[in-house]
Order: sequence, then structure tokens, then C-alpha cells
Amino acid sequence: MELKLTSGQYYYQGLMDYLENRFIAIEDRMLVWHEQANRYNAELKDFKKQTAKFIDTLNQEHSNLRQELGGTGVRADRVERELDYIETQNLARPCVTQADRMVDMDQGLKMVNERTKGGEENYGYSGVADCVNIISSIQSMKILKKMGSPKGLWTKDARSSQVYVFNGTSEDTLYQFSSVLDFSGSSGVGRGRPIRLPSRWTGSGGAVFNGYAYYVTDGNGELQLIKYDLANGTMTDSAVFPVELANQRPVYSLNPETAVDLAADNLGLWALYATRESESINLAKMDPDSLDTEKTWDTQCPRENAEAAFVVCGTVYVVYNTRVASRSRVQCVFDVNDMVTNEEAPLLYFPRRFGAHSSLKYNPQEEQIYAWDDGYQILYKLSMKRKLLV
Repeated sequence: MELKLTSGQYYYQGLMDYLENRFIAIEDRMLVWHEQANRYNAELKDFKKQTAKFIDTLNQEHSNLRQELGGTGVRADRVERELDYIETQNLARPCVTQADRMVDMDQGLKMVNERTKGGEENYGYSGVADCVNIISSIQSMKILKKMGSPKGLWTKDARSSQVYVFNGTSEDTLYQFSSVLDFSGSSGVGRGRPIRLPSRWTGSGGAVFNGYAYYVTDGNGELQLIKYDLANGTMTDSAVFPVELANQRPVYSLNPETAVDLAADNLGLWALYATRESESINLAKMDPDSLDTEKTWDTQCPRENAEAAFVVCGTVYVVYNTRVASRSRVQCVFDVNDMVTNEEAPLLYFPRRFGAHSSLKYNPQEEQIYAWDDGYQILYKLSMKRKLLV
């Protein structure tokens, strides 16, 4: 007997067939997704393995590169030391014979003496006849110790054995040591005899000359030069520096704390400074007794990248460096009597050490430079030769 399905049963059977087909399609799609997930997972594992190998290779190459760079640094330091040695052993050759050089020197001194009789305002500084030396090379270097602040100055009065330390760029107490040996054997700045000054100094441009300490202070909106008697412990004189504070700028761009740098040499007391009207460093000859300005010059030496300077026999040597400290070098020379030009002056490099010099103080009696380099106190011994008059 054949059973006949009603319309409702047909509808129900069709719905069940549809749902079954959909489930089968979903199962097929899930199977495909599962296969794709397995394939992606396998590919990801392969990629991780390749990446790990690549990273290991990069690490090995990085390690090799660091070793090579380390070796290169050692070789560069060795070459630098050899260059320093060559510079100290091979002096600059003169362009004329020694006999001609001495004849020119004698004639030049006679000309200077004749010229200065008629007035020094047109022919330079009259003390040139007594000081005719120029630096030929840096003969040696001695690191005494590391003591005090990163910036400061230490110096020695040319007429005594006493050493004076200006620790920092804004203090009011300097320290006196009986000798360089006493200073080198001390355990700290405070071991010296403290000398309380009437005001705080500004920068690292102080100087000691003929028993007096000279320094610059910033007070009442103006820069003042102070002269302090180290023996009597009294301020003997002061003067307003003849440049308005609003027109003043740091003399060295790499040492912005120093507005005026005082220097002493065989000819007396000098002041290095800069103004906003010029990008170069100016020089002034100072009267050490009255602090009056006797004469000024524009050295044409740029202050940009300059770290310090010193004066020898009326010749200014400006030392340059880079923002990231490298080897200090004398890159500009100015002579007040036009007896030395940049072309004739030997190229001087200081041995690379720690950072940048905050001060360089020349001692004419010893022909040495007392340097402060990132808290290290260093002595540079100079080799001298006579100027070739032009």
C-alpha cells in the first residue's frame, strides 16, 4: 500500500534536506579552513626558523664588525700617537737658511726699534724687541692628576713657585699650593690654602701675574676686572671692562661661561673678548697696574668652535675643537706686530685626551702651558724658535 505525503510533510522534508546540505557545505568549508590554518602554521614555523637564522647571522656579523671597529680604533690611536711623536720630533722647516734667517731677524729688530722711536701707535707693540719667540712644537705632555670640577683653571705665577687653582666657573675662593709638586701630591682642591676673594669670578679666564690675581666678575649689569693682592689679601683695584654687557658675547663658543679670558706672557697682561658686532675674537693690551686698556686689535680668528687661547710674546694662539670633543688644535694665530702669519706658524695639535680645554695658561719663565681638560690638570712643554720677520 503506497503512502502519500501531505504538503506539510513535503515542506518539512525539503527543509531537512536544505539544512543537511548547508551543514555539509559548512563542514567542507571548515575542513578547507583547517587545512589552510595548518598550512599557514607550517609556513609561519618555517618563517620563524628563517628569521632566527637571519638574526643569528646578523648578530654574528655585528659581533665581527664590533671587533673590526675595535681593532680599527686601536690602530687609529696608535697612528695618532705616532703622529704626535712625529710632530714633536720633526720641527717645521724654515723657508730660508738659518744664516739668512738671523740676518733678517737682526735687520727686522733694527727696523722695529727705529719705528718705535717715532711712536708705537702705527707700528705695533713696542715690547717686541724683547720678545721674538714663536712656538715651533709641543715638546711633551704630562698629566698631573684629576681634581675638582670639569671646568676651571690652574696656573703659576712666573715670578714664584706657587700654584693657584680656580676651581669651577663661578666661585669666590681660589686655592694656593706652594709648588707644582705640592699640588700634584695633594688629595684634593681643599688641601691648598684657601684665599677668599671679594667677589665671585665668572668663567675660567682668570690669571695670576706678578703677585696679583686678576679675574672677571659679573655684577650690577656690567663686567668688572678685579685686581687682588695675593700677599696682602686685599683688592687693590677694579675697573669696568670697556665693552657693554649687552654687547658682550662669550669669547669661545665651546666655553660659553667665559666672557673675558685674561692672559699673561713676557710682555704683560692681555684680555681676549668678543662682541656682537663681529664673529671674531678681539685682543686688548691691559695695563696691569691701573687696568686701563692700552690698545685693542681684531684678531680675525673666529670664535666659532674655539675652546681656549693663550698668548706668547704678543702672539695669540687660538685653540679649536668640535662639539663632540676631538683633538685640540691651534688653527688661528695673530701677532700684534705682524711678525707671524697663519701661513708661517706651525700647525700645532694637542695630543687627544679627555674632552676640551676650559683654560690654557702660558708660563713664560718655564715655557709651559698649564691646561685644564675635563677636570684633568695637564702640563704642555713647548719648543720655541725665533720669529721670522716679514
